[in-house]
Amino acid sequence: QLHLVESGGGLVQPGGALTLSCVYSGSTLDYKIIGWHRQAPGKEREGVGCVVTADESQYYIDSVKGRFTISRDNAKTTVSLPMNNLQPGDTGVYYCAVETGGGQIAAFMAGAADCWGQGTQVSVSS
Repeated sequence: QLHLVESGGGLVQPGGALTLSCVYSGSTLDYKIIGWHRQAPGKEREGVGCVVTADESQYYIDSVKGRFTISRDNAKTTVSLPMNNLQPGDTGVYYCAVETGGGQIAAFMAGAADCWGQGTQVSVSS
C-alpha cells in the first residue's frame, strides 16, 4: 500500500523561502511520476510541478518556474520542493502525489494520481 507524508509547511513573509518534503513508502517504488499539487482557499486544486522518473524530466506551471525546483534523494523515497521568493498567491495546502500507471504529465497535473499525502499548509503573508 502506497503512503505519502508531507512536512515543512509554515508561515513566511513575501519574498521568503520554505522547503517542503515528502516521504514515500509502499509496496513498490516503481512510480512513474511524483510531484506536488496545491489548493488555495476557495480555489480548486492545481498541479504545481512534477518529475517523470523515466527520464527525470521536470514540469512546472508558469507561476512557479524559476522559483520552485523538485529534487529526489538517491533512494527515490524522499522528494523535496524548495520554494523561493514566495508570494501571497502561493498560499495554500500543498499535497505530494504519485502516479504508477501511464506516466502522462498532463493527466497527473490535472489531478490523476494514485496516492496523495495528507497535505501541509503554506501561508505567505506580511
